[in-house]
Amino acid sequence: MESFFSLAVALVVVFIAAEIFTNALEHLGERMGVSEGVTGSIFAAVGTAMPETIIPIVAILAGGASEAVNHEVGLGAILGAPFMLATLSIGLMGWFAGRKRGWSTPVAPEASGLKRDLSVFLVSYLLVVAAALLPAAWEQVKILFVFTLFGIYFLYLLNTIKASRQLVDAGHATEADGVLYISRIFGDSTPVAAVQLLVGLGMLVAGARMFVHGVELASDVLGVSALVVSLLIVPVATELPEKVNSILWIRKGRDTLAVGNITGAMVFQGTVIPALAMMLMPWSLEAGPAMAAVVLALLGNGWLWYLSRSGRMNGAYLSMSMLLYVVFILYVVGG
Repeated sequence: MESFFSLAVALVVVFIAAEIFTNALEHLGERMGVSEGVTGSIFAAVGTAMPETIIPIVAILAGGASEAVNHEVGLGAILGAPFMLATLSIGLMGWFAGRKRGWSTPVAPEASGLKRDLSVFLVSYLLVVAAALLPAAWEQVKILFVFTLFGIYFLYLLNTIKASRQLVDAGHATEADGVLYISRIFGDSTPVAAVQLLVGLGMLVAGARMFVHGVELASDVLGVSALVVSLLIVPVATELPEKVNSILWIRKGRDTLAVGNITGAMVFQGTVIPALAMMLMPWSLEAGPAMAAVVLALLGNGWLWYLSRSGRMNGAYLSMSMLLYVVFILYVVGG
């Protein structure tokens, strides 16, 4: 009973926090004069990625007594995050877009930013897999992969920011939708918006951690392994901020922010987080749930690429991304 109560409270906290966070982020992006691509793919993506960034690092460095279990939780959370984003998160966003705007109505994020996000994720995640398949004796070689992944993300930031001015001039500037919530009490200013952003982010992290606690309690009843829990269940909690933010934005017709929030998080979690993990724990992949999650994440990225290139990006087709998540559940249950 305690686990379900924790899950319910966590969901309420995350939904409220996401609304506070996105409202403040829109106002800060507008004041800074940056494009929706920068706001969605960098600011929102990195900000809402804090829960899934913190959890694997804590698991690896300060988990339980079993180092093997700690590494399983860390590996599962790291690989599970991009998998969840590329399948369930994209699918849910598409479903809400279809329900709100019609299933055949196009979802139209800014094209160059989406292409950049999907391309960078594909290249970096293939490097992550390649590093995991190296022989154990080549452990030192993985340092090259670490620096390469950090370098890729740095170049990604530079290119995204560089493209911002041109996109602003083309009409893709970040525009706030409504008044800043706490301006009614503290006035409307940049410091006030920053405070609201930090409050929202803190609530997002707290809500996600509360959800994870509820999931852990529930998993004891279900009797599943730490790796499966961290691949299948924990990312549902840690990806809640991205899901909720993107759903809120897609319902408002803010397609670039909605899609960029997810694909930008995929880039961050396909470069920086695996690179950190390679520095902290043995990095290897074997056939099984972890490898299945990697393959399905790449398939989800490929499906989104196909939809964007073929002009078929709408609620109906985007919703189909959830089928990849269903495939993983069937694989785990069947195994």
